[in-house]
Amino acid sequence: MPVPTPETQSGSAQARAERRPTLVDVAKRAGVSRATASLVIRDAPGPSAASRERVRAAAAELGYRPDVAAQALRRRQSRLLGVMFSAHDPFHADLIENIYAATEDAGYNVVLSAVVPSRDEHRAFDALTASRCAAVILLGASEAGATDFGSHLPVVEIGRPPKGTQFDAVHTADDEGARLAVDHLVSLGHRDIVHIDGGDRPGAAERRAGYLEAMRSHGLEQQTRVLPGDYTEQSGSVAARTLIDSGELPTAVVAGNDQCAVGVLDELRRSGVDVPGQVSIVGYDDSRLARLAHVDLTTVRQDAEQLVRLAVTSVVERLDGGREVDPAPRVFSLSPHLVVRGSTAPARLTRTDG
Repeated sequence: MPVPTPETQSGSAQARAERRPTLVDVAKRAGVSRATASLVIRDAPGPSAASRERVRAAAAELGYRPDVAAQALRRRQSRLLGVMFSAHDPFHADLIENIYAATEDAGYNVVLSAVVPSRDEHRAFDALTASRCAAVILLGASEAGATDFGSHLPVVEIGRPPKGTQFDAVHTADDEGARLAVDHLVSLGHRDIVHIDGGDRPGAAERRAGYLEAMRSHGLEQQTRVLPGDYTEQSGSVAARTLIDSGELPTAVVAGNDQCAVGVLDELRRSGVDVPGQVSIVGYDDSRLARLAHVDLTTVRQDAEQLVRLAVTSVVERLDGGREVDPAPRVFSLSPHLVVRGSTAPARLTRTDG
């Protein structure tokens, strides 16, 4: 038998040092069984507080990280949550940022699949199922798409109140949000308030209904105006140009979302219209776009963190709870909040004010 030399001993030590620590290593360091270490790493019930503390300390000392692929093979379920989103929606970026934190806390990883002009919702969704995602979170799917998904795996949608779908949904009370916008503008003396619609986008119908109801409640039925839009800056720009060319510029605009509001803001300023001196603008979402210093948009805030937490909790309960979870679709609705910034101001007297 060859006698170990200092060189071979050093090489063996290096190999051991470079070897990825395993759960067995953690268990030995903590002085517990492998089964106990596994329960602690999975945050499952059973181990005592002292055992949990020792295992977590050992894992931190060794730099142990769970092998997600191996766990998936053992459980016959991936620990992957798919997220289908629009690459052009700033609010989706806010949601995704929160999704990473929420899924990590739940012991899952994230797979993203974007919807772009050259890649529709079905291709984006199919990519997630091909990646063996255990469940999918939909961010603002179209109404047609929302009815097609969810038959083979747990799905939750953020952004659209469910209409005949077979899965859970988390959304903001968008009609209430639109009423907050109108109430704010009326409190500033505005009466000629236009709404730029979101078309068939998530929450658009509810925001439109909230605008109309709020205008009626303030006795402004005769001054309601709804222009078409689709949650894009371009639609906001087109709507603003329509108002400018008509010669009937309102004193205030409630846009379908922040992107649309920015389109309105840009077009009005390019045309020499003072915002908010002549026209006040309110957006919707409170996306990072609204918070830019040169935009400074008054907007209706959706709580991105709470929307995500509810959505992730929903699908994880479906995956881990089994038959204990009510199979009927669940709906979670959050209240919006108005964030006042520099795009709204008291209304000036105009010809319509008398």
